[in-house]
Amino acid sequence: MKKIIMISDSFKGSLSSGDICAIARESVEKFFPGCEVVGLPVADGGEGTVDCFLEACGGRSVTVGGVTGPLGETIEAAYGVLPDGTAVVEMAAAASLPMVGDNKDPRVATTYGVGQLLRHAVENGAKKIILGLGGSATNDCGCGCAAALGVRFTDSEGKEFVPAGGNLSKVAHIDVSAAKKLLEGVEITAMCDIDNPMYGPQGAAYIFGPQKGADEEMVKLLDDNLKAINAVIEAELGVQVADLPGAGAAGAFGAGVVAFLGGKLKSGIETVLDTVEFDRLLTGADMVFTGEGRIDSQSLRGKVISGVASRAVKQSVPVIAVVGDVLDDAYEAYGIGVTAIFSINRLAIPFSEAKHRSRIDYIHTFEDVLRLLKAAGK
Repeated sequence: MKKIIMISDSFKGSLSSGDICAIARESVEKFFPGCEVVGLPVADGGEGTVDCFLEACGGRSVTVGGVTGPLGETIEAAYGVLPDGTAVVEMAAAASLPMVGDNKDPRVATTYGVGQLLRHAVENGAKKIILGLGGSATNDCGCGCAAALGVRFTDSEGKEFVPAGGNLSKVAHIDVSAAKKLLEGVEITAMCDIDNPMYGPQGAAYIFGPQKGADEEMVKLLDDNLKAINAVIEAELGVQVADLPGAGAAGAFGAGVVAFLGGKLKSGIETVLDTVEFDRLLTGADMVFTGEGRIDSQSLRGKVISGVASRAVKQSVPVIAVVGDVLDDAYEAYGIGVTAIFSINRLAIPFSEAKHRSRIDYIHTFEDVLRLLKAAGK
């Protein structure tokens, strides 16, 4: 083999995407000296998204001081700038759940700091922005972010304020003119891998509110407030976002990206593949390795393995999935371009024990595949 591509999702709690790329480089050299290994760490929009893009594409990190944290505290936060000038911002840098610790309260948590990072990137020349939606402590429909970019939210008395999850229902008017001027000529793509609507039983509050600290009563309040802000969005801005797949992402930030910023929601893996020019990288590749902690039918619906396989099969490049668990419905993957599936689970032990062996088990499994490929080549 002369060229392989490694583009695997992380194995949550045990192996990062970057770790897997490093293993590939070292192991491939043992069996196929001189073989080019293209390592592409995968980002999902949550914490670590910026680092993954910088590792895959190159670029630099930009640190910004005086940023507002999720509970109004002042923090330092960073975003990435890729070689082509694209800015990569992860909302987890300024509004993540871990940042609030034991003080979880989606009624007051804000995305204002995320907007400050976006503004900094725009004011420093970014014309294309990738925004990672994931791991948020918020339920403010992205209003905080929008306010930092110039969107004016006013109540029934004309008083301007920055809405949060607990007071979205007070918004009577929305003026996006200043933000529209600031973002003129700027393309914003939000990475989003869920299809939940803005509100309702499958919406932002009911599905994700409890993990952010909302009890049953608070969930209902948050959901009612999202319905209220949506009514104003439709009346004032003339756009319908409530039922867009992904509108409920990150406390309905998905809806806010479209309504307030004129952005678009896009699958995380498709965003990654387009940004790293995966189709071009496939030229001359002998094999693609991909994977994730568990492969099942959900893996075939817009996740890493399906995104990679659907593109590789068009150029007749074989795809091998090295994974953790393999569920019974995983074999549908063969119908979308996956060539073979290998599990790294080598001992019949619980995950609590197996996760500590993930690295060595991955190495052994991956190298067993390489041995087989080498023998077949002979």
